[in-house]
Amino acid sequence: MFKGSQTYHINSVEPIEVFYNLRTDLDKLKYAVHINKIVQDVTHENQNCYKILQLLLNTLYTIAEKKETDKNLDMVLGVFKLRLLCILGFTPQVMECTNCKDKENLNYFSIKDNGLKCKICGKQDTSTIEISQSTLNAIKYTVTAPPKKLYSFNLKDESLEELKLMTKLYFNEKLEKEYKLEDLF
Repeated sequence: MFKGSQTYHINSVEPIEVFYNLRTDLDKLKYAVHINKIVQDVTHENQNCYKILQLLLNTLYTIAEKKETDKNLDMVLGVFKLRLLCILGFTPQVMECTNCKDKENLNYFSIKDNGLKCKICGKQDTSTIEISQSTLNAIKYTVTAPPKKLYSFNLKDESLEELKLMTKLYFNEKLEKEYKLEDLF
């Protein structure tokens, strides 16, 4: 790579990973395309996006190497969206109630107040979603996990549905745009 008068020029490249398995499964490809659309929307040319690139590559690798018995693609998408929001500056408050600062009984996630709420405060906020303990643990882990270990957990169906709903609403609210996983094929 060398710098020209106003732009950079590349002589040659050699890929490290081509994510071949994304091309062999239409569901995997659909999720990968959706994630790439999101990344294109939130990044700009010549912007330092190292953390977003790292998240994108880890996510694509997780999707590409997923086996039928492994991770659910909806869980991967939910975790990706929540972690991307953290990188973009919308990290939810997950250690205490956003209202009363109570550290116990955090059973609600508030879209409006960007974080968890206790049972009492959660019932007073119309923008909250009631969540289970395993969904709470998944949210806390997603916000705090090291990048390479981000997808090292699984969720059961109930918790997965809660995580999908919470991340969809929170993501669309913060980016002020509705992202739908379209049927591309």
